[in-house]
Amino acid sequence: MTEAGGRDWLALTSEPTLEPDLPICDAHHHLWEFRPEPVHYQRYLLSDLAADLNSGHDVRSTVFIEVKARYRTDGPEEMRPVGEVEFVEGLATEGARGQHRARMAAPIIGYADLKLGARVAPVLDAMEAASPTRFRGVRHSVGWDPSPELVNRDLQGLLASDNYRAGAQELARRG
Repeated sequence: MTEAGGRDWLALTSEPTLEPDLPICDAHHHLWEFRPEPVHYQRYLLSDLAADLNSGHDVRSTVFIEVKARYRTDGPEEMRPVGEVEFVEGLATEGARGQHRARMAAPIIGYADLKLGARVAPVLDAMEAASPTRFRGVRHSVGWDPSPELVNRDLQGLLASDNYRAGAQELARRG
């Protein structure tokens, strides 16, 4: 990742490239624009990822993990995360046409609210349609703590709820 001022994260955190001939899959990265988080992380797109991937390591592929980027701004709330899959599919397709040796976002992991139960099916259908060869599943954070200071906490006992389990079964049914 590239930090503010264009400093390469890999260069900052590692001395010489370790085992430059070892093939690597970067199993967790994000792409985004206009994040509400710290200013120096407002933008990380294809060119940023490509620069990091070409920093000396033999990265052959990457896995995109949802980060709430480019959600749709209209339509049903549960369908809005489909926009992120569409966004990343477009970037991955562009990356595949470029001069990049790594397959960027070879699999895409999106977000779908599994608390919808069986009603999550149309969301998953839309994600599969948006990315027929790269969409592989969803990430649904289930962390909970009683502290009101924490953001993005879900419901206590979520994994045991009937709706969540039904949503997870719908996802599992699709492989």
